[in-house]
Formats: sequence, structure tokens, C-alpha cells
Amino acid sequence: MSWNSYIKSFQSYLKIERGLSKNTIANYTLDIEKLTFFLETNAIAVSPILITEEIVQQFIYAVSKEINARSQARIISGLKSFFNYLIFEDYRIDNPMELIESPRLSRKLPDTLSVKDIDDLIKAIDLSRPDGERNRAIIETLYSCGLRVSELVNLKISDLFFEEGFIKITGKGNKQRFVPIAPLTQKFITIYKTGIRNHLQINKKFEDTLFLNRRGNQLTRAMIFTIIKNLATSINLQKNISPHTLRHSFATHLLENGADLRSIQLMLGHESITTTEIYVHLDRSHLKKTIYAFHPRKM
Repeated sequence: MSWNSYIKSFQSYLKIERGLSKNTIANYTLDIEKLTFFLETNAIAVSPILITEEIVQQFIYAVSKEINARSQARIISGLKSFFNYLIFEDYRIDNPMELIESPRLSRKLPDTLSVKDIDDLIKAIDLSRPDGERNRAIIETLYSCGLRVSELVNLKISDLFFEEGFIKITGKGNKQRFVPIAPLTQKFITIYKTGIRNHLQINKKFEDTLFLNRRGNQLTRAMIFTIIKNLATSINLQKNISPHTLRHSFATHLLENGADLRSIQLMLGHESITTTEIYVHLDRSHLKKTIYAFHPRKM
């Protein structure tokens, strides 16, 4: 079998047995394709079954000159998973990545926005344009519900339970959770849904998808990034922001206002609370106030 055959087999495994999203599978595939491109460029004819640790080390050394440590660590992790899959399927007896260590990474704290920054972003939206109401509803939903961008673009009308005050989110690995939705966010979604979306010529495939482009198709992740980048530029925001920044801000503002980590974990859909704990590092002033307010040795 060629590299492509093994890659396709690995993709099926990730989708069916591990339930990973299209984007995650695409990232795994990209990591393997970087290796195959290196092999082709250097005229190394070897299959994934016979590739040795030495060849893989040459590849890692080559890419380390071109990419940062975080990207390098992701490629190493992706390739380890691929070769572990080949062992699992009895194609190989060993993993050529086993002794290759990932670079040490400093824990990067996510950027956050203040409430004023978010209000300024929303005020900058031109509501006279047809996509204005949609974009306002998008920003409000990302911030008020702490969604990942993939969760937002896949949000369905049938996932909205406004009477109960919740929306149903399908997150990583097709895991579902219910997230509270504020009345103000409900209001903006309703304005978009009844005033703008109802007048679109909607592609039958996306009749239940909430946020659509003007052609009646599902929005792409890239489009959400573009909307947010353009708004940030329009208010001269001196921060490098993305849809994920609104999710980080959601979590940080909850923590600052007294929410417990377990509740934040459930709303964000983090599998492990250690992922959520990164937000504890963001606002040490909040932690100091907590100690002064509640610890018996505060005086």
C-alpha cells in the first residue's frame, strides 16, 4: 500500500473509532503530508511500514528550522499517533517516533478582551448592512456562550431552547452539552433569524443551520475569523484577536465574577479541568481578592 492508502485508513479510524472532527482529522493529515513531502523532496523511497527512526529524525530536524516549537510539538504528536495506529493494526511492530521528544513549551496564556473591548466591537458593526444583524448575533453568541468557532458555524435552529434558556452544543468528538444563553443574546439571535435569515434563499442542505452567508450557505470558520479581524481593525484594537479570544474572555470574566472552575469547565466543554485551570493564571488580582475575602488568616 502507498502512503495515501495508509493515510486514508488512518483518517477512517480517527473519524469512526475516535469520533474526531473534520478539522482535527485535517490537522493530523497535514502532519503526515509534511513528512511525505520531505521524503519526495529528498528522493527517499520508503513506505510507512519500513521508515526508520533515523529518517524521521532527519525530517524533524529539517522542519525545526522552519517552524516554531509549538508547531513542531504538534507534528511530533500527530506522527506518533499515526505510527501507533499502524502498530494497532499490526502493520508495524515499533514506533519510529518513540524516542523523539517534543520541545519544551512554555504555557501560553490566552489573550482576553475587556467588557469595554467587546462592547466596542459590537458597536462597530454596521447594522444598516444586511449582514450587520447576523454579525452582532455571532459576536454576542461567541462571547455570551463561550463557543468554539466550529461549534458556532454548526449551530442549528433545532439546538435553540430559548424557553428553557439553553442552547445545545455539539463539541469535540461529537460530545453534546447544554449552555445557558442570556436573554440579550436570545434577542439578537431572534432579530437576525426573523428579520434577516427568513428573507434568504436558503440551500436545502442548510435549512436548519442558524448562521448563513448571503447565498444561504453555511458560514466557514475563515469567515468568522475575517468578521472579527475586520471589526478589531475598525476600532483600532491593538490586540491580535480571533474567535477563540471571545471564548477565553467568556471564561475569564466568569472567573473574575466568582464562578467556580467546575461550572466553567462544563460550559466550555473541556474534558479535563486542567485545561480550564489555565484561566486561574489569567487574573491573579482576582485570586488575591478571594484570599483576602475568605481566608481566616486574611488580617
